[in-house]
Amino acid sequence: MQTIRRLAPHALALFMAVVFLDSLRYKFANHPNTQTIFGKLDAWAAALGAPGLFAQTGLFSQYVIGSAELVASLLLVAGMIPRLAHLQGLGALIGLFIMLGAVSFHLWTPLGIDPNNDGGGLFLAACVNLVAAALILAIFRRKETVGLFCRLGKALGPVS
Repeated sequence: MQTIRRLAPHALALFMAVVFLDSLRYKFANHPNTQTIFGKLDAWAAALGAPGLFAQTGLFSQYVIGSAELVASLLLVAGMIPRLAHLQGLGALIGLFIMLGAVSFHLWTPLGIDPNNDGGGLFLAACVNLVAAALILAIFRRKETVGLFCRLGKALGPVS
């Protein structure tokens, strides 16, 4: 059981990193599927009065999301080094927020569950990554992540 507890966060982190890194070739190369997804999201945002939000130069463009996925992947993998385990929690937290957004947009916008006609594979990958991030944060790296935020709070707190 101890071996599982030691290796499970690394397996989850590697899975998350692979999913994130695999998606970068689509986002950074401006693949037609990426154009479709972010185009639908941008049209939806424009209808709500926020045009350009998901456009290529927007706040939530494919490049911004892809860059966040890249950072999360680097932190998840770096956290496999024992003295850097707190970074794995930070990477999982970034991944959790990215995947919460992805799953939400698939469910609650015109994007839908199967925007690329892939049988919902993209949505499924987002759901699995969301669960993996939650497991890393809630079970495997809770202490390290809380410690990281405590240290950040002390560093950024008021000087007395």
